[in-house]
Amino acid sequence: MNPSRPAVKPGLYAITPSAWPEKTLLSAVDELLAAGISLLQYRDKPEARPELARALLQRCRQAATPLIINDDVDLAAQIGADGVHLGRDDDDPGAARQRLGPNALIGVSCYNALDRARQLAKADIDYLAFGALFDSPTKPAAVVCPPDVLTKARQIGLPVVAIGGIRTDNAALALAAGADLVAVISDLFDSGDIRRQAQTYRTLSAN
Repeated sequence: MNPSRPAVKPGLYAITPSAWPEKTLLSAVDELLAAGISLLQYRDKPEARPELARALLQRCRQAATPLIINDDVDLAAQIGADGVHLGRDDDDPGAARQRLGPNALIGVSCYNALDRARQLAKADIDYLAFGALFDSPTKPAAVVCPPDVLTKARQIGLPVVAIGGIRTDNAALALAAGADLVAVISDLFDSGDIRRQAQTYRTLSAN
């Protein structure tokens, strides 16, 4: 990995929900950044909002927290985001690296497939995401990933992200299985007290 890239630090990987009003989402992200998160991913389906992405990037830069764009290499390049997250149907990581340059963070979804993870790890990427670990309200039809896949993925040598149905009452299981980071949407943004919820995840990650 290029040492001039932002570090992928263990802890909480917050992912934004779709279709929230801009002011509401920015206020929630301010709470997250104040609590301390490792990464923020901008994910907005079905269509990303570039001006909102820029506003998120400005806040993340002030907090020294990397902003990752979900799926959209063009948007990441357009706003100068810190990196991109790619799934099975998105751009090839090598093409994304060419477009975004040597300092960008590139993460990939591996679902429950260790062979996919091993193959992608040969490219110049920065983390491997596995899931869904648990029933996911965001993706109810997602592939199920047994926790022992995280344990085996540790041997690949890249940071491991657990995603899918992560809550404060099961995050410790994902972390104990081998996750460096837990990626959370609903259990953060629907919690009612987003800063306190983020702090709870930070405590779990530190144990």
